[in-house]
Amino acid sequence: MITNWHDKKVLIMGFSISGKSAAKYLAHHGADVYITEGREEKPEDKEDLKELASLGIKTEFGGHSEEFMKDVYLAIVSPSVPLDSELYKKVKEKNIQIISEVELAYKETGKPFIAITGTNGKTTTTALTSHVLSSEYKAPECGNIGVPPTSLLDSEVDYFVCELSSFQMEHTNSMRAQIACWTNFTPDHITWHGTLENYFNAKAKLFTPPTAAAFAVLNGADEKLLEFSKTCGGEVFLFDKEAEDNCSYIKEDAIYFKRRGKEEFIIKLADCPLIGHHNYQNIMCAVIIAKLIGISNEHIQERIKDFIVPEHRLEKVREYNGITFYNDSKATNPEASIVAINSFNDCDVALIAGGRDKLTTLEEFCESVKNHIKTVVLIGEAAERFEKELRASGFDNIINADSLEAAIDKAIELKPDNVLLSPACASFDMFKGYEERGTVFKNYVLSKK
Repeated sequence: MITNWHDKKVLIMGFSISGKSAAKYLAHHGADVYITEGREEKPEDKEDLKELASLGIKTEFGGHSEEFMKDVYLAIVSPSVPLDSELYKKVKEKNIQIISEVELAYKETGKPFIAITGTNGKTTTTALTSHVLSSEYKAPECGNIGVPPTSLLDSEVDYFVCELSSFQMEHTNSMRAQIACWTNFTPDHITWHGTLENYFNAKAKLFTPPTAAAFAVLNGADEKLLEFSKTCGGEVFLFDKEAEDNCSYIKEDAIYFKRRGKEEFIIKLADCPLIGHHNYQNIMCAVIIAKLIGISNEHIQERIKDFIVPEHRLEKVREYNGITFYNDSKATNPEASIVAINSFNDCDVALIAGGRDKLTTLEEFCESVKNHIKTVVLIGEAAERFEKELRASGFDNIINADSLEAAIDKAIELKPDNVLLSPACASFDMFKGYEERGTVFKNYVLSKK
């Protein structure tokens, strides 16, 4: 419930979207707000700084002063601030309580949260869940998807449909969601968390006492999550696995839901706008959530059919000269690329991959490429390692390109059925982020005459 923030000094750690949102909410409610950022100020910060200053919010760039650290009541940490950073260490040394922006939003509202986490698929699942629930409720998507939940606190909301990254969960310690969903688990962000176990435990907080959700929805096809489901608090539901009860699964090319012994048909796979088994998993997860909230099967089916695929996530861009182009720039790790690659069967696919290497194993990626891809066009810093690993696995149909645009041109020359951008790498060697990478891909493809 809303805290009395009057004259309480709050430190925002990082000039991020979520940090700025938390700062504005707190300032509106009487807090004395300070934002500290290690990087230097940029020209594009000007408008934000003007708005923040008008609310009495103090900001500093290029370091973290003692003035900003003094007499702090609470610190809100941005997801991008590493645990081993100078700022984080300074705040911890002063015994200041650190929470996430999501935790702040949870504490400030009495409305229920539907929390969705996972290594891959959480953004699509969040967007689809919000879309389905919005047929009957005010259920905006928020969190890691790009809309800070604190920006919605002064709006009318029935459910917060909140995507949660492991970074956000690291400092979210009191949230007890009504429904918590875990899409899948594969190694990622190990450098940030320190160990794979830490990465897993950050997400597991949503499902274990004392903060276990009332309902736990987990991927039954993921062996680690299936085993973990036996220890979850709350009522457990599995998707992509037919069980005796509490599940959603595929049977006879359709999605079904089962609870209390009653099997219900939901939708034919042919009527789903999302392609690939990983996307069918996202749909099954959203179906369980919608059924728990009480959405009718008719409304679930209607909303799934008219759902628009989120940008940069196996997004169909266009058909050109008999070639279909797909933008999967959000695939920033091999596991994400594998699920996209495995969506294509019995067709000629040219895969564009590469970028900043996360140095995770490529064994399964190479196997997936051998089974589903005809040609790989490599770009970026990771190209050399990717080529070496692919050739070692027995795949030799590899082309190198100096830029994304050049990669697209080389792929088009091959005249495949499909060109798939699914990099399996971060984008920061060539772009500001995966969004810019995907936008460049789309704009160049759409410019072809």
